[in-house]
Amino acid sequence: QVQLEESGGGLVQAGGSLRLSCAASGRTVGSYTTGWFRQAPGKEREFVAAISWSGSYTSYADSVKGRFTISRDNAKNTVYLQMNSLKPEDTAVYYCAASLLRTPQNIDAKYAYWGQGTQVTVSS
Repeated sequence: QVQLEESGGGLVQAGGSLRLSCAASGRTVGSYTTGWFRQAPGKEREFVAAISWSGSYTSYADSVKGRFTISRDNAKNTVYLQMNSLKPEDTAVYYCAASLLRTPQNIDAKYAYWGQGTQVTVSS
């Protein structure tokens, strides 16, 4: 069992940056592949980025490639999502999730554990 808690969301102007954190408790986050998903109002939840349990493999949605970077610090049981060059269309609730699989997964059904989410709002 693992519990996840996101932080770092907020309001930022277009072109700005935010760094989200996902802190795990219970089992160490290093045992899991961890992903970030987001859900905008009226839209389905979508994949953003994922990182393998070792940190060696990452995967990104096309919409965020080159702007977002996922990383992890297993000593701190924390996964980060650095978001640069933010756009209004990045506005959403961002969720982190943990999967027992060892490679990055872009399907939310592959993730067994979820955080409560953190709101990111990008103003134009």
